[in-house]
Amino acid sequence: MKLWLTLTAAALSFSTAANNLTFNDTLAYQLTESLTVEVGQRLAGSEADARAVAWAERTFKQLGFDKVWTEPFTMQYWERGQASLTVSEPFRQNLVVTALGGSVATPFDGISAQVAMFDSLEQLKAADQTLVKDKIVFINKSMEKDKLGSFYGSVVGARAQGAVEAAKLGAKAIIIRSVGTSINRFAHTGIMRYSDDVARIPAAAVSVPDAMQLARMLERQPELTLQLQMQNKLPGEVTSHNVIAEITGSKYPDEIVLIGAHLDSWDEGTGALDDGAGVGLVIATAALLKQQGRPQRTIRVVLFGNEEGGLVGARAYAAKHANNLNKHVFASESDFGAGRIWRLDTGFGEKSLAFAKALQQKLASYGVEAGNNTASGGPDVSVLKAQGVPVVSLQQDGTDYFDYHHTPNDTLDKIDPAALQQNLQVWLHTVSAVANSRYDLRK
Repeated sequence: MKLWLTLTAAALSFSTAANNLTFNDTLAYQLTESLTVEVGQRLAGSEADARAVAWAERTFKQLGFDKVWTEPFTMQYWERGQASLTVSEPFRQNLVVTALGGSVATPFDGISAQVAMFDSLEQLKAADQTLVKDKIVFINKSMEKDKLGSFYGSVVGARAQGAVEAAKLGAKAIIIRSVGTSINRFAHTGIMRYSDDVARIPAAAVSVPDAMQLARMLERQPELTLQLQMQNKLPGEVTSHNVIAEITGSKYPDEIVLIGAHLDSWDEGTGALDDGAGVGLVIATAALLKQQGRPQRTIRVVLFGNEEGGLVGARAYAAKHANNLNKHVFASESDFGAGRIWRLDTGFGEKSLAFAKALQQKLASYGVEAGNNTASGGPDVSVLKAQGVPVVSLQQDGTDYFDYHHTPNDTLDKIDPAALQQNLQVWLHTVSAVANSRYDLRK
């Protein structure tokens, strides 16, 4: 691994409750390990979410950030309960299932009904009500792999909108094939939505192998019966937090270079890829840059809360800072796992594309190609881009990301430390270049 930083033997180190963290090129991995081991799964609004906020505050302070604070926001809390899905007749067996985030529970005794299978959300929308009424809808749409995760958008609509469309046609519940690419027997959760003017029905996902199994069963016996039971809870409104820390700029402290990740995770795995690695990367980037000499512009690290629930923390941040977003000169987020960065995409003004080209040429030795100028910056940061903040997307290789995303298999062992080190070097180059420049990237 070619290292950009030259770190002396006298580099700082410090202790947390469980780790000794050292200021070197492994710091991002050390921080990711600390978060996933000491906190683990971090469902927004939960007790573990509060522990994650405390972990972040403590870590920022121990790493020597100049300012550390939290910003509260309110959100609706949802809590997962026990879930089961059984093929009652005629092929009696259990399938691996998980509730979709936000779903209502079934009655205590569950829901028993025949199945109406569709290949896509679009096919369901076009269906005759007589095919759906009083049945459990099953959307069996597969997802393909690629570096950019491009196929996610064409599949995730079934998860987000399926319950509303099924309920419009009188369905009792909906199950979907997991929005993922693994053939391991893990179900894939994620947020779903209801509409105020449509009945709320339970929504769940089955693992990919179980979706394939169910489809085979339906070929043999179209009138088979499923029994679905879920015990989710909707306790009401709670408070969560964005956690924010700064390295104050030496010359232009009012100009903010924002780098971010989301602190929350789903409650199935330990959120190592989504988004523990991103948290580790952005904290390490700012901390290591300060050790190399204070940047000219202020570097602000934002760990957004409740990204998984629909960018709730990001929207709260944008609202709170609306009056000074013009001082946000740059924003970028790490939220696509821990694969190697292979492309630089920007969202700059036309006059700043020369800066982007020069930056990419510096990153070429790390295998980073030139991309396009239509970057979103990342899910949370896209809220800031919509308000005119210039952004960068450091595109990671996501070929295998959806094997683990939102499943119990999202754990620390899935991270390649060498790939994470490559990420860190690219982030260090990128953030340093912006934080020590005078470019107005809006132009």
